[in-house]
Amino acid sequence: MKLDRQALIGHLRDQEEKAILAKVLDHAENVLKNHRPLLTNFYDPYHTGLIISMLERIPDLDFATNGGYETAERVRTAIFPDYLDENNIDYETVLLAVEGNFKIVKVTHRDFLGSILGLGIKREMVGDLIVTDTGCQVVAVKEVAPYLSANLTRVHRVRVDVREIKPEELVLPEIKVKEIKTTVASLRLDAVAAAGFGTSRTRIAREILAEKLSLNWHTCSNVASPVRPGDIISMRGRGRIEVAEVKGSTRSGRIGIVIRRFL
Repeated sequence: MKLDRQALIGHLRDQEEKAILAKVLDHAENVLKNHRPLLTNFYDPYHTGLIISMLERIPDLDFATNGGYETAERVRTAIFPDYLDENNIDYETVLLAVEGNFKIVKVTHRDFLGSILGLGIKREMVGDLIVTDTGCQVVAVKEVAPYLSANLTRVHRVRVDVREIKPEELVLPEIKVKEIKTTVASLRLDAVAAAGFGTSRTRIAREILAEKLSLNWHTCSNVASPVRPGDIISMRGRGRIEVAEVKGSTRSGRIGIVIRRFL
């Protein structure tokens, strides 16, 4: 089955985004033809939102996401016929521990990621990296695990060993959140996003119209889209916020809200 690519991705101006979605469309066409699930690589919330927004427009397909653990940022999207049970999907991911003596040498997320990418592994083949006291835990696609285990021997001059670990061994990252109590003129996307990201409504409006914001992981180009408690707003390059609470109107007619900004 050939999908209408012009209707689905013809409006995109960003060539990287268009290339990612074109590859997803290849998967979607194969799923519709062969009736077998296929997986994307790992993508961040912004690009995952683009993928989901597009897949929702294709009939006879279903999808689900998984990043190796419940609160993962980077996830793979499974694409499958809508009559299949998503609980039977194998996401083909592996959890790896990269361990070494890091008591003297201070290393960061960037150091671990740089060492992995320096082996020639593409970023989309790797999910979240969780830095621990003894090294780093890595979510990756199964196919790169043997190569990574055999060739990742140093991180920032420190010798490391790589081993596969079980899900129960995963040390979940601490989620850092800043609570913002403020007021907005209305519960429109532009007003709430401007308050949460600390910028003007004019600038946020430009970003929304350029499709740089997602509402609940769906790309949104409507500045007046209504926002409700529990909604997640993500902005490319700026992270994400959650509308935690709407308190009601003040005497001046503005609306009090509580926003959680993820750091």
